[in-house]
Amino acid sequence: MKIIARIETEFGSKFGVPRQSGLIDELRGRIVFEPEYRVPEALRGIEGFSHIWLIWSFSQAQRDSWSPTVRPPRLGGNTRMGVFATRSPFRPNAIGLSSVRLIGVDYDCPDAPVLIVAGADLMDGTPIFDIKPYLPYTDSHPDATGGFTDAHPQEREMLDVVIPEHLAARLDHHSLAALRSTLARDPRPRYQDDVSRIYGMSFARHEIKFTVSDHTATVVEII
Repeated sequence: MKIIARIETEFGSKFGVPRQSGLIDELRGRIVFEPEYRVPEALRGIEGFSHIWLIWSFSQAQRDSWSPTVRPPRLGGNTRMGVFATRSPFRPNAIGLSSVRLIGVDYDCPDAPVLIVAGADLMDGTPIFDIKPYLPYTDSHPDATGGFTDAHPQEREMLDVVIPEHLAARLDHHSLAALRSTLARDPRPRYQDDVSRIYGMSFARHEIKFTVSDHTATVVEII
């Protein structure tokens, strides 16, 4: 398959990336097409859709071999499930699928046309193989069941977030709002709950250092 585009996001590493797409609407992304596909006609009609599907590569999870079972983080990393019953990045073909909200198309920037999206769960620079419209009358199934995930809620309890004013001033208004929402959803792996640990996350071209204690994420440094 050919890489048609790459996405620009706030996340410079895997840690902190939302566990699923659509969880944090404050996150913004730019889908920049490769020169061969930088053709406005290829996007004709896309503005009429509120959401789109992204088919992309787990570029940081490539392996030469595969395992028929994996340890889903939702189960604490201690229980094995079949790889095809999970969304693990460690698959025979390391392909991801995300639905994101389409904010609009920028036809005026130097690398136009660029898609502006919200709620992406991708690292900065992730290769994209294809883009398809999300169709609400076929892609949404209100009566769907979630298998083993139904018994294990997706998210931890939402955290309070404390960012000292002198540190908050280092980020622009939009990045600061996105950081608050990201930390509120507790980006730590489920099996980590060390109140003395300082976690580091690459976000908005800064290194964010934070701790978690008493249901509160506290930012201690922004570099």
